[in-house]
Amino acid sequence: MIAVRKGKTKITIDYSKCGPEGVMDPRKCTKCLKQCDRPVFHLHHVIVDGDDPWDPSYWQVTPVYTSQCTRCMRCIEVCPVDAISVSW
Repeated sequence: MIAVRKGKTKITIDYSKCGPEGVMDPRKCTKCLKQCDRPVFHLHHVIVDGDDPWDPSYWQVTPVYTSQCTRCMRCIEVCPVDAISVSW
């Protein structure tokens, strides 16, 4: 069992690096999702402005359950575009 640290954890993703308009398509990477032992991140479709807001090619990773973060920093280590930051 992994202990969850006390205190509020803030996880930020730079979507200019990873996301719908970013350098990396999160569907092709998913490294942060695979490294995290807990269900912290969620890969999901996003609605965007433009001609087709429901275009299925727009996806992003969102830190949803930050209280589950153990602050192991493996997500930061494996991110190929340095899009993740963790602070508390």
